[in-house]
Amino acid sequence: MKKILFVDDEPQLVEMVKIRLEANNYEVILASDGEQALEKARGEKPDLIILDIMLPKMDGYKVCRMLKFDDKYSSIPVIMLTARSQKSEKSMGEEVGADAYIIKPFEPQMLLGKIKELLNES
Repeated sequence: MKKILFVDDEPQLVEMVKIRLEANNYEVILASDGEQALEKARGEKPDLIILDIMLPKMDGYKVCRMLKFDDKYSSIPVIMLTARSQKSEKSMGEEVGADAYIIKPFEPQMLLGKIKELLNES
């Protein structure tokens, strides 16, 4: 079973996405701030990370950058999730090594499709 680390500080969204992912046979690990996200990514070695940008303690860009520039974790695909849709935000996401960028509110099917694509499950 593939492991997904989902990092977001909005409880309703976390619950909705967790249920959806588990229904699709993914093991879900949760983190609600940037520091927790790094800790869990390093401790659990997930197969994929879904990362909100606006997080307490450390933003998603920094978390992504720290993981992508570490050889042990650089191969883990990262999907950035954000309510911000400006082009500059997206290019910042690309700069720190994000593999995909999804804007909130999003269609759960689209997120699942992107996960399957990044995990080569299609």
